[in-house]
Amino acid sequence: QVQLVESGGGLVQAGGSLRLSCAASGSIFSIDAMGWYRQTPGKQRELVADITSGGSTNYADSVKGRFTISRDNAKNTVYLQMNSLNPEDTAVYYCNMDGVVTTTGGVYLYWGQGTQVTVSS
Repeated sequence: QVQLVESGGGLVQAGGSLRLSCAASGSIFSIDAMGWYRQTPGKQRELVADITSGGSTNYADSVKGRFTISRDNAKNTVYLQMNSLNPEDTAVYYCNMDGVVTTTGGVYLYWGQGTQVTVSS
């Protein structure tokens, strides 16, 4: 059984930084893609950044130059370093791992529980 646990959210002032972490646990053989999404009330969940197993990254235009996604395959963990935060970044951030291959050969997609990021003006 695979579970994703997020940490690192909190309250920061505009211009500050936070680092989110999401660790997958369970009988995992490999993970294809890892990513971060965010959602505010009344809005669609949107992709913030993702990273492939080979290290290729993509970012939403709104976070380019400010956020950095990285992963540690040995730890089955994805990180999101968020700098120069502004109030528009306030949201619940969800990690996602796609193409999770378990030791039994199954392939699944998982979501984290979400972590609140609040940026005060």
